[in-house]
Amino acid sequence: MEQKLSTRARSLEMSGIRKMFDAPAPPGSINLGLGEPDFNPPRVVQEALFEAVRTGGTHNKYGPSAGIPALRDALAERYRRYDPRTSRDNVIVTCGGTEALLSAALALYDPGNEVLIPNPGFVLYGPHARMADAVPVPYSLREENGFQPDLDELEEIVTDRTRAIVVNSPSNPTGGVFTPRSIDGIVSFAQEHDLTILSDEVYDEIVYTPGGHRSFWGRYDRVVVVNSFSKILAMTGWRLGYLVASAEVAVEANKIHYHMVACPSTPCQVAALRGLTDARDEIAAMAKEFRARRDLIVRGLNSVPGMHCVKPEGAFYAFPSYTWGMPSLEAAQTLLQRGLRCTHGEAFGSLGESHLRFSFANSRENIRKAMTILRTFGEEESNGRRPERVAGTA
Repeated sequence: MEQKLSTRARSLEMSGIRKMFDAPAPPGSINLGLGEPDFNPPRVVQEALFEAVRTGGTHNKYGPSAGIPALRDALAERYRRYDPRTSRDNVIVTCGGTEALLSAALALYDPGNEVLIPNPGFVLYGPHARMADAVPVPYSLREENGFQPDLDELEEIVTDRTRAIVVNSPSNPTGGVFTPRSIDGIVSFAQEHDLTILSDEVYDEIVYTPGGHRSFWGRYDRVVVVNSFSKILAMTGWRLGYLVASAEVAVEANKIHYHMVACPSTPCQVAALRGLTDARDEIAAMAKEFRARRDLIVRGLNSVPGMHCVKPEGAFYAFPSYTWGMPSLEAAQTLLQRGLRCTHGEAFGSLGESHLRFSFANSRENIRKAMTILRTFGEEESNGRRPERVAGTA
């Protein structure tokens, strides 16, 4: 007898990022496909985790659903620079930024609601809306506009069913950072149409523009910010994140969060708390190295025949376009067989087609090697010498 599965489950697919990550590659391949710092967590964070586990007691037990009070207080303090009223009641600690995004989505969206999501944008925003039986509606981020939102387009696609707009600055996959004009425009747009802004700010410490990160928190009373320790403390495998919201939204999101995971890891929270206070130098050093790699990869990408890259202003991704006349999935698969793993742009939405995403969370040596592979491929395509195709591609 055939197992009956929910329409919800059957409608979801694994992300294009994961498909490329799991695809077999030749030995010694260079991985510029996954958005994961190649650093270890700072030593003080590692030691805090070991100490918490060894000490035992409450550090190895279930903790409060919303997170341990000391960490929530420290995170509230972090966001008081944007809104001095921020308190522990605004903060929920989650199992990664992914779970924070889903908890927020399930707390905010009702069936039939429309949710504006960036195109290209991170792969979870649309599926999370659909899991809440809401309808994701893409808005454009185009290379020729510096990956800034088109405020006129937003007015054209908003309806009386629109509940929220999802924003991500610095952006995955584009590396774009919203300008003050874009931020002000989105806030005014949300206020006019009574929308919630769900702002994914997990790359807030990795910004290359003067003045640093510009948060949506404190600019409007209907903002939910999602953040994570995965990027700033290189704790991707530890799965710890958080959201910041009005006390009313935080209470509801915490109920969703509890029914999914009960509570986040207690020893990981103890370690993250130490990192917020004692790892500032390591965080700054990591961001400085990412800036140097950014400059290196942009020079390399713009030297590839048929390729153009807008310099990313945040995060650790470059999102160049190309003119090789092939789908991005085919380009990524062919490069993978040559020893370079990247992500096809179409995985991030229709406007990601004819783009590839390269993560520069890898060593400078490997970035240089990757650019050599890519430059050879670009020369062959641009000169009409078609490289060997991957089996099964057009």
